[in-house]
Amino acid sequence: MESVSTINWPLFYATDNLSDTLKKLKITAVDRTDDSLEGCLDCLLQALAQNNMETSEKIQGSGILQLFASLLVPQSSCTAKVANIIAEIAKNEFMRIPCVDAGLISPLVQLLNSKDQEVLLQTGRALGNICYDSHEGRSAVDQAGGAQIVIDHLRSLCSKTDPANEKLLTVFCGMLMNYSNENDSLQAQLINMGVIPTLVKLLGIHCQNAALTEMCLVAFGNLAELESSKEQFASTNIAEELVKLFKKQIDHDKREMVFEVLAPLAENDAIKLQLVEAGLVECLLEIVQQKVDSDKEEDIAELKTASDLMVLLLLGDESMQKLFEGGKGNVFQRVLSWIPSNNHQLQLAGALAIANFARNDGNCIHMVDNGIVEKLMDLLDRHVEDGNVTVQHAALSALRNLAIPVVNKAKMLSAGVTEAVLKFLKSEMPPVQFKLLGTLRMLIDAQAEAAEQLGKNVKLVERLVEWCEAKDHAGVMGESNRLLSALIRHSKSKDVIKTIVQSGGIKHLVTMATSEHVIMQNEALVALALIAALELGTAEKDLESAKLVQILHTLLADERSAPEIKYNSMVLICALMGSESLHKEVQDLAFLDVVSKLRSHENKSVAQQASLTEQRLAVES
Repeated sequence: MESVSTINWPLFYATDNLSDTLKKLKITAVDRTDDSLEGCLDCLLQALAQNNMETSEKIQGSGILQLFASLLVPQSSCTAKVANIIAEIAKNEFMRIPCVDAGLISPLVQLLNSKDQEVLLQTGRALGNICYDSHEGRSAVDQAGGAQIVIDHLRSLCSKTDPANEKLLTVFCGMLMNYSNENDSLQAQLINMGVIPTLVKLLGIHCQNAALTEMCLVAFGNLAELESSKEQFASTNIAEELVKLFKKQIDHDKREMVFEVLAPLAENDAIKLQLVEAGLVECLLEIVQQKVDSDKEEDIAELKTASDLMVLLLLGDESMQKLFEGGKGNVFQRVLSWIPSNNHQLQLAGALAIANFARNDGNCIHMVDNGIVEKLMDLLDRHVEDGNVTVQHAALSALRNLAIPVVNKAKMLSAGVTEAVLKFLKSEMPPVQFKLLGTLRMLIDAQAEAAEQLGKNVKLVERLVEWCEAKDHAGVMGESNRLLSALIRHSKSKDVIKTIVQSGGIKHLVTMATSEHVIMQNEALVALALIAALELGTAEKDLESAKLVQILHTLLADERSAPEIKYNSMVLICALMGSESLHKEVQDLAFLDVVSKLRSHENKSVAQQASLTEQRLAVES
């Protein structure tokens, strides 16, 4: 970010010798003879205009900076020129701390109370440049209370549209921007002072002034990153003003500036809805249409920004539902047309948009009934060999969400979704693996036939067992375990259990019973109980070497175990009694003590199961 822009003022005097001027200035500063003082100041300004850095170094070396503090007085006719000189020298990074050390901040902040527009302008520039990228400068302005005075000025001057006033407003906005840029605590301070509604009002009134508009946008971009700003923004008409401004921009760079403010603001659900209502989506669709066939770098970038923002707007429940319009909406139809497109960015945005529309049962059912599954499968088909990973991930996300409603599962299975998804079994990309597993798990939920068919697929089961060990990718590991368990729970098939035993999956289900997530513990225990009931002989050795009995003892003895975990652990203990070796392990571990304590458990089901288990253990001992 540039420091606040400077304005070159007309110069009246010149001197060949800067050193002479600095000496003369020392004397006149003490005498306070305004005429000769003004001449010296003009010479300095001219020297700064010719070679800012060299002149600034000489000013610093002369020790005259300290004198400037005494010259910054409201009554003097030279005050604006002194502030202008400080603004010019503070363009140099090496001069900002010396300006603070010379005690210039406090008198400059005092000058913000001046009624003279030129003094205000130069003072705003000086403070803005001293604050630019300078912790010391910002801290000194903060301590002197400069920000509040500037915000008060912005409020009181907001409605005046004459050029001189707009120039002053631009400088003040720039000063606040330099003061708070990339500093969370100072940005929070400005937000608490109510700067956001003031800046939004400024943008609305002065939208014809390019420099001021630009300043407002950069200020919004800074502030919008802060979470605490979103509520304040949501209570203004920022959405309306930004969309209005966006529609006016022809220039790519200007649109880019508006985009940079829209993206962080659109993370807030209330603002998402406001942007949709203000007509942003129509603007974005138009950009996509204009840029889709272009191979210019900036057009490709703008297409990506527009389609990404479109997807972001769909993350809000209300904004998404408003755009879905019962599946008949123009926006939904346009997004659908992106999926068969040849543009990867549009394919990606289209699939992500469908995944976002598929966030409630009604939308999912409508989309499946209207052929969206086939479109997504065609898209996946185009990305099987050396495909685009982000597109694969997005299309699988959409299919996973669509598979959640019960009525969609059979339709999607008969459309061949499992076959389409299994083509990605060889993928080495964890995000794709994760979504693939989630999609299969959703599809087989309460679908016995499909679960059995998949559970007997040796290639799939072997890959699941491999992924159950993907310690670097907790998500993939968790989903693999859950799918293994789901294949058993939904198929209740001996053949599936045999396939999982042969592929070495039992130990993973036993480990899953110790998961920190209750839902996963429970799924594991139910699957293990089915194994014990249907194929105990086949699984016996694996259950033994995985130390299942010891784990069950720990789960029952642990007071923190959830009631359903205790209940299912006892059901499993009873089922294991059919195995001689496992039965012996149960006896050796004194389960009776633990189980008898659970008869008085506050949960009735747990207490009843404890009585039954105790009887079984007593009979079998």
